[in-house]
Amino acid sequence: MKRVLFIASAGGHLNELMQLEPMFQNYDSYLITEKIKSNMSLKKKYGKKLSFLVFGSKDHMLTYPFKFLYNCIKTVFLFIKIRPKVVVTTGTHTAVPMCYLAKLFGRKVIFIETFANSTTKTLSGKLVYPIADLFIVQWESMLELYPKAVFGGWIY
Repeated sequence: MKRVLFIASAGGHLNELMQLEPMFQNYDSYLITEKIKSNMSLKKKYGKKLSFLVFGSKDHMLTYPFKFLYNCIKTVFLFIKIRPKVVVTTGTHTAVPMCYLAKLFGRKVIFIETFANSTTKTLSGKLVYPIADLFIVQWESMLELYPKAVFGGWIY
C-alpha cells in the first residue's frame, strides 16, 4: 500500500486538509500538523500516524526564525521515519520544507492552493508550484496565476 503523508499548518489549512480524510484509509497515511491545543484530539484518533511540529507565526518575528529552523530539522527526521511516496498538502510554511525534501528524494508532491485565495498567490504556493507534480487550485480564476495547475473545485 502506498505511503502518503498529509501535512498542513494548524487552522484553516489543516481544516482544508482534513476534508480529504476519507482518502486516508485508502493509503498507509500519516498526518503532520502544528501542535496547538485544538489539535491535541487528533492524537487519540491517529496515534502513531500523527506527528506535530512546533507552532510558529510570522506575527512573532523574533521567535519565528528559530521555530522554523527547528521545524526544518525535525522535518528531515520525520521524512526519514515515515518515508512517504507522496506528500499532499494544503500549505503553508509548515509544509514547504517537507515538499522540497520529498522532491529532493524523488517523491511526488501534491499541493492544493488554499480556498481562502481566489485572486492572489500564497507564499507557500509560489514556493511549491515549481516543484509540484500536481498543483490544484480551488478557484478557476487562479488558473491565470498558475497556468500549469489543475482546477479541482472547492475542497469543502
